[in-house]
Amino acid sequence: MATHKESQIIMAIEAIRQDQKLSRRKAATIYNVPEATLRHRMNGQVAKQESRHAAHRLTITEEEAVVQRVGKHWAEKFIKRQPNLKMRFNRTYDFQRALCEDSELISVWFKLVHNMRAKYGIDNSDFYNFDETGFMMGVICASMVVMHTDRHGRSKGVQPGNREWAT
Repeated sequence: MATHKESQIIMAIEAIRQDQKLSRRKAATIYNVPEATLRHRMNGQVAKQESRHAAHRLTITEEEAVVQRVGKHWAEKFIKRQPNLKMRFNRTYDFQRALCEDSELISVWFKLVHNMRAKYGIDNSDFYNFDETGFMMGVICASMVVMHTDRHGRSKGVQPGNREWAT
């Protein structure tokens, strides 16, 4: 889609091609466009609106195809056609729990527990495990995610730390 300025640049280029005696500078003045822009365009530089940035992975046609409505099971069929992708359920858990997955922090905790048991002579038969149980409010179900086949186990999604628990 050409802008008003773009149409002036095109007219200036056409005027130069029609009249060999017309200079770029004179055409730029007549059509009120920057002389440098006119020079660049005549040397083959494409207009910004028409150029594609190097970071774009898809062509314009491919992007338009993606925008079109896809079928209900399109994602599942796409995953089946791609041997390096798989679908897994995403396990969601609390933000505070995610912070505690640091292996160094966990090993320090177990060393502390071991030292406390040794210090106070707590026997294995007197050592109990109480698992927390409950439901995180505001979480309906796990979601499906697409991941690379090299990854093993479930992927994890971290909830913000503002969820309530019911037991």
